[in-house]
Amino acid sequence: MAKKTAPTGTPALVALAAAEVPHTAHAYEHDPASDVGYGLEAAQVLGVPPEQVFKTLMTTVDGALTVAVVPVTGKLDLKALAAAVGGKKAAMADRPVAERATGYVVGGISPLGQRTAHPTVVDETVELFDTVFVSGGRRGLDVELAPGDLVRLTGAVVADIARD
Repeated sequence: MAKKTAPTGTPALVALAAAEVPHTAHAYEHDPASDVGYGLEAAQVLGVPPEQVFKTLMTTVDGALTVAVVPVTGKLDLKALAAAVGGKKAAMADRPVAERATGYVVGGISPLGQRTAHPTVVDETVELFDTVFVSGGRRGLDVELAPGDLVRLTGAVVADIARD
């Protein structure tokens, strides 16, 4: 009998493979000197519209860690995020807290394959595209997948949480 090998790659890629979700991993050379932000850098390097690339932000809503996924071209509306999960007050999570809770470093936090599942809200603009790009779990790695698969795998609520 052949031995089964464990999936390799980041936890996000392992989660996608385990769920048998069609996706494409796009690796690129991250430039630490770039000042455009991780998501905009990914859009530029991969040659895709920046509206189609989504960033993962760790927040707290009424003290509970919550994931927000918004286009890299926009900003997170904290009040809208809180309302989307039935909370009152939202704030950005501290960097060390975000990294410990997700198992990823800032700039490479993926909404997929996090150490612990957290309530997740994805901005409604995700539904404008056949595929979207999110971090694959490290700087310089994005994953392209269908928006419905992103929402399903993260158990996300889809809501209007991004502002220009």
